[in-house]
Amino acid sequence: MLLHHYRFQPDRSLLNLDAFKAEMAGSRSPIAPFKAALRDLQERLDERFRAGADIRDLVRGRAWYMDQLLAIAWEQHAWPDDGIALIAVGGYGRGELHPHSDIDLLLLLENDDDTPYREPLSAFITFLWDIGLDIGHSVRSLNDCERESNDDVTVITNLLESRLIAGPKRLRQAMRQRLSADRLWPADRFFEAKWQEQIARHYRYNNSEYHLEPNLKSSPGGLRDIQMIGWVAKRHFGTEKYADIVANGFMNDAELRILSQGQAFLWQVRYALHMLTGRAEDRLLFDHQRTIAELFGFRDTPERLAVEQFMKRYYRHVTALAGLNDMLLQHFDEVILRGQQSLETVVLNERFETKGGYIQARSRTLFRDKPSAMLELFLMMAQHPEIEGVRADTIRLIRDHRHQIDDHYREDPLHQRLFLALLRSPGNVPRQLRRMNRYGILGKYLPEFGRAVGLMQHDLFHIYTVDAHTLRLLKFLHGFRKPECKKEFPVAAALMPQLPKLDLLWIAGLFHDVGKGRGGDHSVIGAQDVEQFCLRHRLSSPDTSLVRWLVEHHLLMSMTAQKRDITDPDVIRDFALTVRNESRLDYLYVLTVADINATNPTLWNGWRASLLRQLHAETKRALRRGLKNPPDRDDWVRETRTEARSLLNTMGIASEQIDPLWDSLGEDYFLQYAPSEIAWQTQGILAHQPEQLPLVLVSAPAKGMTEGGTKVFIHTRSVDDLFAATAAAMEQLGLSIHDARIATSNNNWTLNTFIVLDHQGHAISEPERIEEMRRHLVEELDDPDDYPTIVSRHTPRQLKHFKVTTEVLIEQDPANERTLVELSAPDRPGLLARVGRIFMEQDIALSAAKIATLGERVEDVFFITTKAGEPLTDPECQQQLREQLIDVLSV
Repeated sequence: MLLHHYRFQPDRSLLNLDAFKAEMAGSRSPIAPFKAALRDLQERLDERFRAGADIRDLVRGRAWYMDQLLAIAWEQHAWPDDGIALIAVGGYGRGELHPHSDIDLLLLLENDDDTPYREPLSAFITFLWDIGLDIGHSVRSLNDCERESNDDVTVITNLLESRLIAGPKRLRQAMRQRLSADRLWPADRFFEAKWQEQIARHYRYNNSEYHLEPNLKSSPGGLRDIQMIGWVAKRHFGTEKYADIVANGFMNDAELRILSQGQAFLWQVRYALHMLTGRAEDRLLFDHQRTIAELFGFRDTPERLAVEQFMKRYYRHVTALAGLNDMLLQHFDEVILRGQQSLETVVLNERFETKGGYIQARSRTLFRDKPSAMLELFLMMAQHPEIEGVRADTIRLIRDHRHQIDDHYREDPLHQRLFLALLRSPGNVPRQLRRMNRYGILGKYLPEFGRAVGLMQHDLFHIYTVDAHTLRLLKFLHGFRKPECKKEFPVAAALMPQLPKLDLLWIAGLFHDVGKGRGGDHSVIGAQDVEQFCLRHRLSSPDTSLVRWLVEHHLLMSMTAQKRDITDPDVIRDFALTVRNESRLDYLYVLTVADINATNPTLWNGWRASLLRQLHAETKRALRRGLKNPPDRDDWVRETRTEARSLLNTMGIASEQIDPLWDSLGEDYFLQYAPSEIAWQTQGILAHQPEQLPLVLVSAPAKGMTEGGTKVFIHTRSVDDLFAATAAAMEQLGLSIHDARIATSNNNWTLNTFIVLDHQGHAISEPERIEEMRRHLVEELDDPDDYPTIVSRHTPRQLKHFKVTTEVLIEQDPANERTLVELSAPDRPGLLARVGRIFMEQDIALSAAKIATLGERVEDVFFITTKAGEPLTDPECQQQLREQLIDVLSV
């Protein structure tokens, strides 16, 4: 399929065919000259690629030279008659050939009997293999082609794109006549089949262009989407050139420019992938993204890595191509295939109507004459949920007129009122914002958001670009309003109807990450941006203050829950002092839950859910009590002991048994645990025989609960290396530790509690699995002399391609007389066991740990003291610990 404004002219200097034929004539075997010619051709093409040659010349030039070489090879064999032809099909048939693409060939027979051709065919195919060509070939008669094409749309698609390489022209012409739309697969049937193919293909890639490791060919917006446009148009119009498609009104010049520029970029990337890997590779893996970014001239800047700049260009191209594909196929369906059908038309107002359930402009000059209608259209859809979408001709009008959205447009009070009216609509606002983004309106109206379109972060934690993540966040927020979300997100579902102004939540969600990629703290930059938005749109001072606060502090709740000890009353009080009131707390909670879920599906689990629920509940209690009346620690301990004692008494355990044990546990123990946990642990310790060490208790979340993790309690003699050995044993069980509370009684017994999940982020609840965990931990920890050595496993491929620097921050926690160590390091198996070993070697006692794995890195917090129970304040000891952690964990 040739693009107009470009006409391929073969560069005959790449390969001297006359010299090649002369060399063949003087060679004892043709194999060596062919191999040498293919090698020389590829080397020269690669050299030109590196020098910046037009990618179209390289891709089409390789196909043209392959034609010449195959024609010469064809002449080397004796064919019995002219009843056979060599046809290029598929991508090669389009005249496109990347360095390691399959060379798709059809050996077309005039008659069904292939007996006369079997021997020369076998010799020809063997020769192509011998000279090193990756060929995909089929031998079919004209009848075979017609029959198999009728049965399988993929066969006719492959054969539609054909070129004659050798043999009589009449055979290819006869095949084309037999495969014509008036004989089989008429345009409407062909379109429906190909559309279903595309739907299935997009589904395999989650209907998203935004993948960390996209497939250049098959992902939405990839090369297959470009080919899809050509297939459908060619089948209907019977044309070979895009210029004819434009002439037929299926596409305009601006759309052809988007298509040609996107295709050229994807071809460049694909050529580079084939060249670098030495094989037919279409997956843009992390292994290659940095290399290609450097090859294309991208360089790191203080704000963004070169690879992030490269991938932003990739995402922008494929997003444009995916949108073009959607619009053109919808246009084809509406205007060409179903244009004669009678569809119900409903007038909405003087500017818009619906046709067949899809909204359309009533005048082709609407957006030129009344630019505000570009925003009104989305408001209409929000107010009329029965509207299924936008008709293709109106999408095209939007695309053609969106350039009118400039600073003057954005400052117009009418346009500001329309946008706020959309945000305040009772319907599915996030769906309309996604449509606005799809059609290029959202980034135009909100240039802060527009700068974030296609912006990725090169890590495994953020698996979507900033714009895709933001729109997913808004989708989750809307989902919290649905009854089916009450089970998985009970707190968020309960809070959403109570929020007084949902439009403020949509605004905060839109702006929470727009500051990324601009240097500095993205939360602060986003807060400044959203304040300007609020002032421009004349929001009240209280509303502006709330939205700015939400954007500036959108990470506060997750960081507090994951990195601070939220059983500590002082932590709750400090958090409550920042939040100040219950309204902010509720807004922040739902924003946080949506943010986590929209960042990476693997991040949300029952344990994170329980942490956020606990932080929300404790903070709400503190706010209702009053920030000037914080809970007294002695009162907290007394209330906890009283409630736990009551639970134990109902189990038949007398206070005479309880008190001697509790007297050895210390006050902090009753601050760390809920009464039910204390009762569970106390009952287990009292029922256990001391000589049978260690005591291991395992408790799963209650049946039907979606929050929380599996609790493991270990009670044994306190010995060095116990934490390291426990971490290693957990690893052997395939468990990940998410929280650890390490305590030692006054008589030197451990009270260690761990929250664990499996590697899918789920709590373990099956009785057989729980018993296996308990038995394994008992066996591994019963003798300190047998503690396993820490074995490092293979680091997963994806983790190798991210530069994660090990960072250690040490600060004091004077209120609790301990030291806090924040560790950010590359994730790897056995990491916690290594950390535990370092603590043991440095004579450090661990009192608690908060574990968070974020893609390819961990962000863990350890609360430590010296063996004497004092904070680690000696600067030399701190530096020694920092250096050893960095040295061991950076390897």
